[in-house]
Amino acid sequence: MFKRLLIAIILLVVVGGGIVGFNLFRSKMIAQFFATMKPAPVVVSVSEAKPGPWTPGLEAIGTATAAQGADLSVEAAGIVREILFKAGDTVEKGQLLVQIDDRQERADLAAAQAALELAETTLKRARELRERGVSATSALDSAEAEAVSARSTVAKLQAALETKQLTAPFAGTVGIPKIEVGQYVTPGTEFATLQDRTKMRVDFSLTEQDASLATPGLPVTVTSEVGDVTLTGTVSGLDPKIDPNSRLVTIRAEVPDAEGKLTPGQFLRLRVSLPEEQDIIALPQTVVSSTLYGDSVFVVRSEKAEDGTETLIAKQVFVKLGRRAADLIEVREGLVAGDKVVNAGQNRLSSGAAVTLEGAPAPAPAAN
Repeated sequence: MFKRLLIAIILLVVVGGGIVGFNLFRSKMIAQFFATMKPAPVVVSVSEAKPGPWTPGLEAIGTATAAQGADLSVEAAGIVREILFKAGDTVEKGQLLVQIDDRQERADLAAAQAALELAETTLKRARELRERGVSATSALDSAEAEAVSARSTVAKLQAALETKQLTAPFAGTVGIPKIEVGQYVTPGTEFATLQDRTKMRVDFSLTEQDASLATPGLPVTVTSEVGDVTLTGTVSGLDPKIDPNSRLVTIRAEVPDAEGKLTPGQFLRLRVSLPEEQDIIALPQTVVSSTLYGDSVFVVRSEKAEDGTETLIAKQVFVKLGRRAADLIEVREGLVAGDKVVNAGQNRLSSGAAVTLEGAPAPAPAAN
């Protein structure tokens, strides 16, 4: 009995030891397999870092105003007889917009003109009599004074009559009428706004350092948030002082807008183009990865494997960035001309990973 039990125990130990040994062997072989297995190269596309021309710029937010704009007001009291415009009409300089009742002024002017004719006739007769020596000098002086007074009265009444005819002071687009026919208006009553939208001004602000670069004459590109409008103009001037609260300088640009695409008061994005520079390395902003450790890109380089074959490896390179323009960013340090920078597929990379270029022939399978 004891002999049988001993044999069973020995068999159990042998079987258990075999199972444990097999598992240890299997784990070792699996670990060895994965340790020696090379991951498949990551497919990436690259672009070569090339020094080239660079147009730096200053970007800002601005507000559009008309080069000429005014809120039109009534000059003389009276009743509105006619409104000769509609909202949005394009008017010419001197065009009649509103007619105020002027019957009294016309009657007064007619009487004054008749008095002037009489004064001129009297003056002519007084001169003739004086030349013949049958009239005193005082009579001629009195006639001349009467004529001067009559002319002054006519000019005064003509000016008063003109104040009843409200005309456009310049060509432009007129807004919504703010008065009604039959309404009694007083001097200073606003009746419409007039804006010349063929040439717009855009006021924007820059820091003191950037403002020193935005000299008059530099080209400006403005873009609207609504309507996808893009127009070009030039810097026309800078405010001679710095705002003590914001520490910014106000700058004005003039933008031709013959089609009237911009509206006074409109919010605009603008870019002041600075003189072009040469030999600048610039990359798409999407190829740069930013972390707490800094900004970096992946560069593809060729290295020799243990068997002597050439292998493409992705290396993470930290770079120092500079200015931005549209979707490009300047690289000041970290890259040299000719570096092949990964521009697609970098999210699947780690430094030292094997890569293959997009469109390159697949490597031949390893021989067994």
